[in-house]
Amino acid sequence: EVQLVESGGGSVQAGGSLRLSCVASGSLANVCAWGWFRQAPGKGRVLAASINRDTGALTKYADFVKGRFTISQDLERNSLQLLMSRLLPEDTAVYFCAARQCGRPFSEYNFWGQGTQVTVSS
Repeated sequence: EVQLVESGGGSVQAGGSLRLSCVASGSLANVCAWGWFRQAPGKGRVLAASINRDTGALTKYADFVKGRFTISQDLERNSLQLLMSRLLPEDTAVYFCAARQCGRPFSEYNFWGQGTQVTVSS
């Protein structure tokens, strides 16, 4: 089992920045990838950014965050970060940290944090 705890959400004006953090604990040896999803009001949960946990490579960004968000990890601290810059009102959502066990399909994340709210005002 893997536990994920997010922090760093809040309210910011458009054009501002926020940094989200996720600290992982538990059986991390079998986690091959992790990332950040978001869920806007009335919409489904979508992947914003992900990274391969073993190598730090294979970062993937959704088109709507490319060039504005940066995902990174600190394996010594078992933490995942998302630096969000040039935020837009449409970035308003609950952001979830998620992890995927090795051997699962790339789209199948099976561990989730509780989420952290990000609100961007115009």
